[in-house]
Amino acid sequence: MELFGIALATLALFAGFGLLIGVLFGFFGMGGSFLVTPALLVMGYAPKVAVGSGLAFVFGTSVIATLKHRDLGQVDYKLGVLMIAGTTAGIEVGKELVMLLEELGLAGSIISVTYVVLLGGIGLFVTYEALTGDGGGIDHDADADAEVDADDIPDIAKKIQQYRIPPMMSLRGGVQVSLWMILSVAFATGLLSGLLGVGGGFIRMPALFYLIGVPVPIAVGTDLFEIVFSGGIGSFLYAQSGGVELSIVAPLLAGSALGARVGSAATSIVDEDEIKQYFGYMLLGGAIAVAFRQIGNAYGIPVLTDVSLALILGSALMVSGAVVYSSVKNIRDGRAADAMSAD
Repeated sequence: MELFGIALATLALFAGFGLLIGVLFGFFGMGGSFLVTPALLVMGYAPKVAVGSGLAFVFGTSVIATLKHRDLGQVDYKLGVLMIAGTTAGIEVGKELVMLLEELGLAGSIISVTYVVLLGGIGLFVTYEALTGDGGGIDHDADADAEVDADDIPDIAKKIQQYRIPPMMSLRGGVQVSLWMILSVAFATGLLSGLLGVGGGFIRMPALFYLIGVPVPIAVGTDLFEIVFSGGIGSFLYAQSGGVELSIVAPLLAGSALGARVGSAATSIVDEDEIKQYFGYMLLGGAIAVAFRQIGNAYGIPVLTDVSLALILGSALMVSGAVVYSSVKNIRDGRAADAMSAD
């Protein structure tokens, strides 16, 4: 009876964890393996099982979230396929670079510092840009294929779009960008993903918006579409070597099925500046957590690993709560406005 209670508690824990991550994954297009894998490692699972099960969970959650974003018209399949091609090439080069650094004995330190600096740098940039923006946000009632207001496109993306190197590609929202620019951005994000050993959602999503000029909701949906392929291939390879534990993945997916749809739906309700602001907070929390973990590993302080996990889970819980709160608040405000106009 006691063993049954422990098993039931474990299932409830994984289901609740899946719900939390599902909200973040559907809302940002990232956060799956970023949270699941370190949590499983701290819980005592073997690295192969932690990574493999994390990838399997990411695959399942990304399918659920992508379907919801598709229903909302927030997936650019043409852009997604081009990003997959460029990212794949970049990942291969990144892996070769890691092997070279390992031969030189520099891989661990360089990758750790790069990860913390990149995560924190993107987080600071996105948060600053969201807090100092004009607050115009997005038109939630606009057609996904409608023209994007030029004022809503980041200055960096405007400069990139000025390079009219044929062939030119027309993307959702009326955005026109050179094919070579898209592939260059995809290759660069793939290179960083391969170098850091991460899925790269926290790199690709802001890259799609700030460098290519794609609206944030479409950037999230398209990024999730890419993750379906990368997560599917990765989980399949790990499953072949026994690295996927269904007793972990199943309850995680059960919880995330609801969370991913809630998070995906929230991108069409929450203001675009709020999405960027929450995304920045999430990355800053992750950067601090990873820094604590690296310091703990370097100086032999095991407690910092637990502090790192607590920071990751704490920031995830706060941000997902803020997402749900903002969604409910905006829905209520919308209903109140409709009631006033009806009167």
